[in-house]
Amino acid sequence: MTLYNSIGKDYNATRQSDFRIVQQLLNLLDLPEGSTIADVGAGTGNYSNAIADLGYQVIAIEPAEVMQSQLKPHPKVSWLIAAAEKIPLSDDAVDGVVAMLSMHHFDDIKRGIQEMARISLTGKIVVFAFEQSKISDFWLTDYFPYFIGDTLDTFPSTQTIAETISQITQKEVEIIPFLLPTNLSDLFAASGWCQPEIYLDAQVRNGISTFAKMPENDLKIGLKRLARDIDHGIWAGKYGDLLKQKNYDAGYRILTTK
Repeated sequence: MTLYNSIGKDYNATRQSDFRIVQQLLNLLDLPEGSTIADVGAGTGNYSNAIADLGYQVIAIEPAEVMQSQLKPHPKVSWLIAAAEKIPLSDDAVDGVVAMLSMHHFDDIKRGIQEMARISLTGKIVVFAFEQSKISDFWLTDYFPYFIGDTLDTFPSTQTIAETISQITQKEVEIIPFLLPTNLSDLFAASGWCQPEIYLDAQVRNGISTFAKMPENDLKIGLKRLARDIDHGIWAGKYGDLLKQKNYDAGYRILTTK
């Protein structure tokens, strides 16, 4: 998580909560309004605030101070500077837990899940994650192959996450594909699946951790090729069929205890 202390300074510019993701997280939590939800790895709190807007109390847990420095205060959101592996809450302190694209930043996933299970009164855990095996299918890796190695090194498989949650909670875990819409408001790595030009925007790249870690020469070469292919219609010739789709399975998955 310390990565975001150095790269997360303008995170809010492009990483806004998407209402469709929020709605699915809450549908799967299946908790009544007024329940308390922990958001583990909350970042700048965009999802915490969106959940609170729908009538829930939220405890946002985030270790990177630069991320918390960008939070927008919300009367129903309280904050803790803490890592997932050591959450300063008592047992059964919340009704349910969400982790929104944060688990791959945990130092110890098993310990983080143990803590999430410990603080959840109902045992409900909902995780938004990325299936690492899908990364090589995404056209962006043709321009930035660094994504493949970094994703395989950084992201645990969703099956591994599911098995770990199941072992710890003794609950069945369902893995649900989340198909990306064309107009996603949270500009994470595959958000530009049908809008290749967004990756030419440095502000968008700054909100994507793999771009921040990418060697400068790899980045320059990839950007030059992508800009050329967009301008000359090469990208459209290769991947134009994506423009006809209403959604796309880039590999994002929601895991939920049942």
